[in-house]
Amino acid sequence: MADGVPNALDSAFDIVLVKGYQKMTPDEKKTLRALMIQKIDDSKRSQIHLKESSKAVAPDNAIGRITRMDAIQSKNMNEALLRRAEEQEEKLNQALSKIDETDFGTCLKCKKTILFERLIAIPEAKFCVPCAEKL
Repeated sequence: MADGVPNALDSAFDIVLVKGYQKMTPDEKKTLRALMIQKIDDSKRSQIHLKESSKAVAPDNAIGRITRMDAIQSKNMNEALLRRAEEQEEKLNQALSKIDETDFGTCLKCKKTILFERLIAIPEAKFCVPCAEKL
């Protein structure tokens, strides 16, 4: 706003700011719910593969020493990925179970509404971007 006269940029800026404080619409909740379900399903499929890849390398398996070390390292990395996938699935399930609560999508720290775009990127987000950056 220059000299008390609003311009188009000010209006667009105001719309973005106001949108950040609005609660989600029913359509946005529906979209977010579907996304969470999809991510949970993807996580379950990933976990099946990672569990298979995390099986121990049999000591009687006739592979070379370097190859065995590679297999053990790969197994350890897959176990870490599996733990992360399980944790992610748990967080998504918790978020999905709370999606219909009135405070869903509200930052735990500042109590402002978390932008819908952030929730699309990280459905289990508990903090808005400014508060998350301070953690």
